Amino acid sequence: MAEEKNSRHRHRSMVLESMYPVVALMLVLFACVELCDAATVVDVYRLIQYDISGVPFGSRFSSLNHHAASLSFQRGADLSRSVLILPLRDLDIAFVQDYISQKQSLGGLLILLPQMFRPGNIGGGNVISETQGLRILLAQLEKLLVHSNIPFPVYFAFENEGTDAMLADVNKNDALGQQATATTGGYKLVISVSEPRKIASPTISNIQGWLPGARADGDSNQLPTIAVVASYDTFGAAPALSVGSDSNGSGVVALLEVARLFSTLYSNPKTRGRFNLLFALTSGGPYNYEGTQKWLKSLDQRMRESIDYAICLNSVGSWDNELLVHVSKPPENAYIKQIFEGFSNVAEDLGFQVSLKHKKINISNSRVAWEHEQFSRLRVTAATVSELPTPPELLESAGSLSDTRQHVNDDAIIKGIKLVAESLARHIYGHQGKDIKIFADDSSLAVNPFYVKSWLDILSQTPRVAPFLSKNEPLIMALKKELEDYTSEVSIQHESLDGIFTFYDSTKSSLNIYQVASVTFDLLLLLVLGSYLIVLFSFLVITTRGLDDLISIFRRPPSRKMKMA
Repeated sequence: MAEEKNSRHRHRSMVLESMYPVVALMLVLFACVELCDAATVVDVYRLIQYDISGVPFGSRFSSLNHHAASLSFQRGADLSRSVLILPLRDLDIAFVQDYISQKQSLGGLLILLPQMFRPGNIGGGNVISETQGLRILLAQLEKLLVHSNIPFPVYFAFENEGTDAMLADVNKNDALGQQATATTGGYKLVISVSEPRKIASPTISNIQGWLPGARADGDSNQLPTIAVVASYDTFGAAPALSVGSDSNGSGVVALLEVARLFSTLYSNPKTRGRFNLLFALTSGGPYNYEGTQKWLKSLDQRMRESIDYAICLNSVGSWDNELLVHVSKPPENAYIKQIFEGFSNVAEDLGFQVSLKHKKINISNSRVAWEHEQFSRLRVTAATVSELPTPPELLESAGSLSDTRQHVNDDAIIKGIKLVAESLARHIYGHQGKDIKIFADDSSLAVNPFYVKSWLDILSQTPRVAPFLSKNEPLIMALKKELEDYTSEVSIQHESLDGIFTFYDSTKSSLNIYQVASVTFDLLLLLVLGSYLIVLFSFLVITTRGLDDLISIFRRPPSRKMKMA
């Protein structure tokens, strides 16, 4: 019995001894989990990376693993291992410009945007005066970043309680001269992604639909055609945020509503006009309207020659009392006179003004300023209706970060729709100069504000940078289906984007924010954990095997000579 009891005691002691390492491991893991719980995850959006004819632009890197720093740091400090956090509200554009132009070393740049610029933030349709200054500042920042070659990661994020608290702590430490390092601790920003890769064979997709006109009995001649066109894609500093509510979401919405209105007229043989109506949603607008050019050249020559004139819609959602009609042909041209007089008469009836702006095109220069210039190059009469007084530069003003839903006015778009629809209807049905409202507000042909709002909301939440859209992109399929509901012979044309442009992926990531302790804290924590484990180990040995066994563990073993003796 005694031997059996001793055997059980030894067995229990062996089990407890085997558990010591397990207990220690669990304690260490528990400590690590507690530390890791301090991480905050924030969605971030990378600055676009692209090449033009091999010349690099935008942010050339994507991964981050550096401590956070703020504008409160001491001038001349080494920031090569720091991520500089810049809230837009406190941004000094001259400082950023100097930093980039002087090619100073920086671990990374994180720009914090107010929530008002978040694409999903669907607010009212009027521009808030308090945000105008921030919009101008953001536009300047985008222009600087997009047209620079930046050798470090640049990301955008939106302010929230977590980023505000982090920035407050970083500002406080930097102001005291305690720049975050592995020695002093602070906040560490980590983005673990693979390096950007080239997008192979980016495509642009054009969508077109027809409303065929009515022929007179015995008339075999081809009917004249009026084209209504709008470019639907965007370009901005951050592709994952480039929704272009005004440029050119407003133009797309206006085209869809005009197609809906005329589909009602053309569905009845008695009210079908003797003009074909051609609706086209084109891609590649920011890239010299390349999609428009390729779409026009793909049309049958007879069909292209049948186009009486084309109306291009560009940015019609942020104006008050005046819209501009941009043309390439001289104002004295008979067709231009007819188009402008039609617009002027309707605008007068609606209570606002339209002005004509003429800009002659240079055939020897492949660069076009407006979409209608692609028509003019093929000797097709065309005009662009827009609120913009001057044409946007290449890769600019086509879906900037500040072009969001709350800065677009639904009423402005509706007035633009009425202008285009009424002027087209008066031309088609021969009512020029007559005070006739075919699309009166109290009629069955009235503009539908709910339809306008719904599509504007959708486009204001959908980034549309062409190289990042697939051929079967849900938005492209939705636009195609919408045209199919109101027009016939709807088709999609896929084309390759001009080879001079090269784009890179990795547009959106997750930023992990860790509040890390200093080395001193780590050493102290290690000392405390080590002491705790030693005390725990000693307690378990004493309670299970006695004090003598604990002393024997730490006792120096006898030397070989003593054993031999």
